[in-house]
Amino acid sequence: MEYLTPMSLDDALAALDAGELSIIAGGTDWYPAQGERPIECDILDVTRIAALRGISKAKDGWRIGAASTWSDVIAADLPAAFDGLKAAARDVGSVQIQNAGTIAGNLCNASPAADGVPPLLALKALVEICSAEGCRVVPLGTFITGVRRVALDKGEMVTAVIIPETSAALKSAFVKLGARKYLVISIAMVAVTCALRDGVLSDVRIAVGSCSPVAKRLSALEAALENQTLAQTDAILAEACLSALAPIDDVRGSKEYRVDVVATLIAQALREASHG
Repeated sequence: MEYLTPMSLDDALAALDAGELSIIAGGTDWYPAQGERPIECDILDVTRIAALRGISKAKDGWRIGAASTWSDVIAADLPAAFDGLKAAARDVGSVQIQNAGTIAGNLCNASPAADGVPPLLALKALVEICSAEGCRVVPLGTFITGVRRVALDKGEMVTAVIIPETSAALKSAFVKLGARKYLVISIAMVAVTCALRDGVLSDVRIAVGSCSPVAKRLSALEAALENQTLAQTDAILAEACLSALAPIDDVRGSKEYRVDVVATLIAQALREASHG
């Protein structure tokens, strides 16, 4: 077993190009997943690569380095559109996990209950992927392809999450339902971004997690809520078709319960975002 800790992105990509490596950043998901089995694979630890750390304003939006931690997200000076992402970051495990766990690790783990995915979907996030051959950018909605599956080819790694420019009027919120308040895998979670002008909603984006193999935007519901007042949302949500969701039964809740609670969480998130 080799444990590689490159200091530069070029060295990391060269190592990936040369052999089969398991990439870890914070390792907060990767190590527990190994259980009691001895670790026999070669590991590429990317946490010492300065180019993968940090949150910065770019010409066309915001760039979050792949190895940026959830604590980095919480501490960053970001517009109100990122409040939902910050709220999700505060729900990622304990403070110790937030200090170590990374944004790219959360995405690449591809759990249906990954807290970071819904708010990033609502921000129209893009994923930057690099290899020794070059880089490409894909929408987050196509990057996660299934439970524990992502669109990474051999020799590729995530290098950043890119958030397109957001309007100053855009607000956001994240709400999560679990069996207890803290340190819990969600039964259902919702992220919302929207603007409220003269009491009317616009640019509504709604993403739901823990209710499908992959977190989903609810485009039909977004369209139904567009140009409606906040007072009208309850009636719209009561009639909303949530067939895009495909929840499962598990120890945390039944699929019927998950569908029932989603509308309530969306209403709560819309209120929080609108009053944020």
